[in-house]
Amino acid sequence: MIESIQQFDIELFLKIHRGLSNGFFDWLMPLIRNRFFWSPLYLFIVVFCIRQYKKQGYYIIGMIVFTFAMGDLIASRVVKPWVSRVRPCNDLSLANDIIHRVPCGSGLSFPSAHATNHFAIAVFLICIFYSRWKPILPIGLFWAFIISFAQVYVGVHYPVDVTTGALLGMTIGIICSRIFKKLQPDF
Repeated sequence: MIESIQQFDIELFLKIHRGLSNGFFDWLMPLIRNRFFWSPLYLFIVVFCIRQYKKQGYYIIGMIVFTFAMGDLIASRVVKPWVSRVRPCNDLSLANDIIHRVPCGSGLSFPSAHATNHFAIAVFLICIFYSRWKPILPIGLFWAFIISFAQVYVGVHYPVDVTTGALLGMTIGIICSRIFKKLQPDF
């Protein structure tokens, strides 16, 4: 069972990593997964929360940071060392199949911390703001999805890594939004 899942994961990885290869994605996907690329969005969220919600805005920002920290802690410090899955770009059996689009790094692969963190933040924001602004649902999910997809495209994660990271992140986002709503019931 595990071997068939791993085989499917490798085949799907290669279909995305090599099969969708094109010049535009080769340029775009490394940008999309880069943490600095999204700095204007993060700045907008901070400014928006403070200007729109004053004191509560600081609580929202604090909870976003807490949500990110929980996602990163659980994915990177708990699950990754326990599972110890090698990244596809460091897997010797895939050495001839990897297109090196970004530095691989020495970290582990399962789950994707990028997927965990971004889905956690996206779902937290969706849970907090959906009643006020419905478009946050597709926008937030697309944002987290495209970052996760980019991780597979550039060759640093398998599809199961980002899928599991997304599920873990969504769970963390929901839990953190519930904590926020308990602490800020009038929001």
